[in-house]
Order: sequence, then C-alpha cells, then structure tokens
Amino acid sequence: MDLPPSTSLSSPIPSVDTTTDLLLPILSPQSFSSSLQPTHLGDLSLPSSSSGSSSLDVYPSSTPSVPESSNMVSSDLPNDMFNSGPGSIQSADWLNQICLQVVNDMNCYGICVIDNFLGEAQCSSILNEVKSLYGYGIFQEGQLVRKVNRTRTPSQVIRSDKIVWVDGGEPQCVNIGFLIQTLDAILFKCNTMENNGIFSRYQINNRTKAMIACYPGNGTRYVKHVDNPNGDGRRITSIYYLNQGWDLQRDGGLLRMYPTCYENHVADIAPLFDRVLFFWSDRRNPHEVQPAFSTRFAITVWYFDDEERNQANQRYPSFPIEAS
Repeated sequence: MDLPPSTSLSSPIPSVDTTTDLLLPILSPQSFSSSLQPTHLGDLSLPSSSSGSSSLDVYPSSTPSVPESSNMVSSDLPNDMFNSGPGSIQSADWLNQICLQVVNDMNCYGICVIDNFLGEAQCSSILNEVKSLYGYGIFQEGQLVRKVNRTRTPSQVIRSDKIVWVDGGEPQCVNIGFLIQTLDAILFKCNTMENNGIFSRYQINNRTKAMIACYPGNGTRYVKHVDNPNGDGRRITSIYYLNQGWDLQRDGGLLRMYPTCYENHVADIAPLFDRVLFFWSDRRNPHEVQPAFSTRFAITVWYFDDEERNQANQRYPSFPIEAS
C-alpha cells in the first residue's frame, strides 16, 4: 500500500495553515453547505439499513483499564440537500438514523463505529485529496498536548505519525470540507435532539480543525493514551479512515480501545476504508494505535464542550490543542 508518485507536484504548493489556531465553530444543520459532493451516510446496526454494518468487536483485555430513542426532525436541513445527484444528500432519514445510532451507542458503550459512511466514491475523492497533500511534503511530526511545566518526553517515543491541520475551506480540500461539515451536522443534531442522554450534559458548539494523520508504515504507532486526560475541553473524538484493502494481518495499524465502562475488555477497530468512529475523548476511552506496516491515513476532528473549554482557558490561557 505504498503511495503512488504524486502527479501534482508541478502545481503550486497548497496554502494550508499549520498553526495551532485550531478552535472553530461547528456548523449547524442550517449551515450545512449543499455546494459540495456528498453521497450518503451509513448506519451501524439498524436492521432496516442496507448501507451499514456492525463493526465493534469487544474482547477480554489482558491490560488493566486506565482509572477513571428520540424524535428526530429533519426540517432543520435545507430541502435541496435531500435530492438525488451531486451536491445533495439522498435522504434526511440517513441523518436521523445515524444520529439515533450515535446517541444510542455513545450512551451505551462510549464508542460508535459506522461503516460505509459516505460511500466508496466520496471516500475515494477524500483519499485523493489527502494523498495529494501528503505528496507536497507539508506533513509534520505529530505533537503532544502537555500540562504546563510537565517534563518533556520526545514525541516520537510516544507517537510516530505525521500530521497536517486543515479547515476544509482550502481549494485543495473540497471533499475533506464536506466530511467536516457532515460530522458537524451529526454532532450538532446529537447534541440538540431530545432524549439524548449523556449528550445533554454538554454544550458542543466548537471544534478543532481537522487533523490528517499518516502512519507511513515501518511499524509506526501511537502508544496507549487518552486524548483529553487534563480537561482541555475536548469531549468527542471523531475519526474517519481512508485505507483501501486494509488487512490487519498484513498491514497492522489496529486501533485498540480500553473503554472503562467495560472493565477488562477491549474494543478492536480496524482502520477500514469509509469507516467513521466517534468516542468520548476523556479518560473513559484510553486507546492505542498498534504498529502499522503499510501507509495508514485517518482524519480526526475533536469537538469541545463549552464549559470545560472555558475552564481550561481560565486555568491555562495559552493551553495548546496541538494533537492527540
């Protein structure tokens, strides 16, 4: 699964903001643009859905855990989003079903995995944009979020991926932008719908930029960690995978999660093409990326809880959100 030679290196290097100014407002469904190219949303386990399948495997763990149905309305979205053809979502029911599944699974398990999320054509378009960005050589070594005055450990000891941040508005990121807007619409709806359980505890109105990560094979990994162990405001982690023909035996790169609500069990999640994952970003979900032996791409967006983020800003005015 080596990357093909770039065919666009003769073009100007894209303007991608690699600064740490990563806090952005999420887009409500009313703002969800119809100018991009969606295909459709899948569903994890609803029997009536033909586009999704269950993909969360839970096994006993030999590693100790780290301590610590609603009425969905579709009128929020523009009507022209639900027509067939480019620039539209096939059905508002997809958004309704996926939000029901996210709310259900996040309340029950703290994790939600959905396959066939945007469809093969849309995922391929996103992958092509990611490969093009990677070919420009603008990815940098992944960094860590640290407490103030914490002893610095070389990041490469803990993580060996390469990353770049985008907001989805760059000319080279049209399809990546559509993914981000889809995630925004889902989480806005989950956070504001009735009977949404744990979601009702939070106010989710902001997110990071999208972090595109590449594990370039050769055993690159990310050791067991928690995205938000220190209350930096990140509440939900969303990850979208772009890896065609991925085989765990050959390619490695398994995401192993240690959900604390299931003590002594792990959830093993392969980074499969067009798979999306949502989970609580705090100590409820320690996780690791096991060694990858082929090029492994993922796009991650973190969503903030307003109250915790404001408290973090008061404690640490310059507290960085670089990566996780």
